[in-house]
Amino acid sequence: MNCTVIGLGYIGLPTSAILANAGHQVLGVDINEKILNTLKEKKIHINEPGLYDLVIKNIEEKNLTFSKNIETSDVFIITVPTPFKAKDTSKIPIPDLSFVINAANAIIEKIKPGNLIILESTSPVGTTEMISKIIFDKTGLSSSEIHIAYCPERVIPGNILKEIVENDRVIGGLTKEAAAKAKQFY
Repeated sequence: MNCTVIGLGYIGLPTSAILANAGHQVLGVDINEKILNTLKEKKIHINEPGLYDLVIKNIEEKNLTFSKNIETSDVFIITVPTPFKAKDTSKIPIPDLSFVINAANAIIEKIKPGNLIILESTSPVGTTEMISKIIFDKTGLSSSEIHIAYCPERVIPGNILKEIVENDRVIGGLTKEAAAKAKQFY
């Protein structure tokens, strides 16, 4: 299966490597040229036990590639950051969803019927519906044609590779079919 992981940070890069190691053809996408150049030099920008070897193995086996450009895919996984906007401790922190919105907009031209889109970025309630509206409005496709799900990643740095594989996941889909497809994928 072709998978595109958008965002190559501490969740996206390990997720890309794990998926590639499971036999998927994975394209890791990031807008940060420094990250892409580091990866193309067969180095990594994240200090995580075992990650370097897993990334290099899958680059060499041609299961894992990196680019700034998104291509057509069967599965799109959004793993971009959602930092807080407000730093004032007297206010409730509000997440900046601009990276998630930008990622959703970036895949619009590559989406085709049957695609599975999974949001893994830590996001507030309603974010999956928000990106689905963007996707449905701009593609003209519906929830019976594109499957959108949310599966937040919960890992501890230093143990990410093990936890991506072994931790239970919470999966929610916009439809029962979307949830079932995400469950099957994971």
